[in-house]
Amino acid sequence: MNEGPERRFDPHSRSLLTVRDLPRFSGDSLFDRIGRAVCSAECLPRKELFESWEVARRARRKLRGGRVLDLAGGHGLTARLALVLDATSESAVVVDRRIPKSAQTLADALDESFPRLSGRVELRESDLDAVEVARGDLVLAVHACGALTDAVIDRVVGAGARLAALPCCHDTSTCDTGGLDAWLDVGTAIDAVRATRLRASGFTVKLERIPATITPKNRLILAWPDSPGLGAA
Repeated sequence: MNEGPERRFDPHSRSLLTVRDLPRFSGDSLFDRIGRAVCSAECLPRKELFESWEVARRARRKLRGGRVLDLAGGHGLTARLALVLDATSESAVVVDRRIPKSAQTLADALDESFPRLSGRVELRESDLDAVEVARGDLVLAVHACGALTDAVIDRVVGAGARLAALPCCHDTSTCDTGGLDAWLDVGTAIDAVRATRLRASGFTVKLERIPATITPKNRLILAWPDSPGLGAA
């Protein structure tokens, strides 16, 4: 049976999106416009587009405004999508120990398609400890590996910021299972402890999943302080 081109277009693939993929984003939707810009850059794995879109749109349903901090942000696509989806955020900072050289290529392509992004996103090579997190910031952590997600949570709790985290690389040697791994798989146990810690620190927590067809590490943690004016939209 012929499955057709759409069935074969696997969102989990790490293949680079290129101009050959432009016909797959031929519609008038915002996602298609973003997809065309990414394809023209020819530097981003397909999986990253779908991951960033799913995280950014779910985060913006609940968490509006504020400066965007994309920690361990790689190409910084999630930060840029957060600005596209909510114009009330004036700026974003993408932080990683090593920013991919192609991040600027992607930035230029998106700025051309979405001119209001121009000059609003800073790419910064830095350790996490050197980044100041402020109250009211929206902190993104898409697949910050292992204990790096916990370090991000530490910064969010300390500042009273807001969080959208998609954890990965769960490791019992560096992450806390709270003993829950006696009943739960290790990844679920670690993320349950993270959610419980955020709630105990005075945060509202909403747990979601992005499609498993994009990544099996698909648990999304959204959190914001209970303080009035700093929570969900």
